[in-house]
Amino acid sequence: MTARHITWTRDQASGRGEFEGAEFGSEVSIIFTRIDRPGEGPELHRHPYSETFIIRRGTVVFSDGISSFEASAGAVVVVPAGVPHRFTSKSEHLEMIDIHASGNFVTEWLDRPTESSQQAERSHAGHDDWPRQRA
Repeated sequence: MTARHITWTRDQASGRGEFEGAEFGSEVSIIFTRIDRPGEGPELHRHPYSETFIIRRGTVVFSDGISSFEASAGAVVVVPAGVPHRFTSKSEHLEMIDIHASGNFVTEWLDRPTESSQQAERSHAGHDDWPRQRA
């Protein structure tokens, strides 16, 4: 058997952790997200691959910097490659599994002052349906 058992967090109780697949021959990377305060989440960013979010607990607001929508436990949200996005917890307890369609995490942060030139490159052309959600 060539399957491998991998520990994704050093603190199981926190519910937070990540797995970067390339090191283990996998073409996906995973973030186990847990946010315990409303209003928290990452800044606007994008990836050169799609990202799939499985909302396991709570409610989260997704945004592309222009429009936004809510998703709650039981929903699956797919953000296509290259589309700017961010999310913020609307709940006191948010748990998600974020699946990156890449063996390595590749993130371009769009709201950071040192990367202001990247903000000018943002285009929503062709992204009218930027999130794909199924509940």
